[in-house]
Amino acid sequence: MTKFLLSLHVLTAVLAVGPVAVAASMFPKSLRQAAGSPGGPASLATLRTLHRICRVYAAVGVAVPLFGFATASSLGVLSSAWLIASIVLTTAAAAVLAVWILPAQEAALDALQETRHTPLPRSAAQLAALTGVFNLLWATVTVLMIIRPGSTTGA
Repeated sequence: MTKFLLSLHVLTAVLAVGPVAVAASMFPKSLRQAAGSPGGPASLATLRTLHRICRVYAAVGVAVPLFGFATASSLGVLSSAWLIASIVLTTAAAAVLAVWILPAQEAALDALQETRHTPLPRSAAQLAALTGVFNLLWATVTVLMIIRPGSTTGA
């Protein structure tokens, strides 16, 4: 059962977090392009699609920690330092996405849609930085999940 849960955890992480990481990373560049040619339906459609991918896969991504907790419980490692650090970093990544990235994407879309004025380049730069932090947090969690410092589970 442990290997099944671990497989679900890894598959869900790849299939849910991966698209968010890619779409969120593409959004700032697409925003800059859309700001350079306001009113372009193709660029606005691209931004909407990237934002939708981030929103939908963020919701699906809730399954990643659920399968993670089930796997950790099955392995008996819930109190391991590497797992606790991963939980903290995963929570931080989720907060960055939910509190800053998704609302900033929505605000940029609204600014482009409603006013047809160029959004501040600063918002694209801030989104790029926040997305970098989000991706770095997930990369760190991934490394911790693979290396598992001090782990003797053998899984």
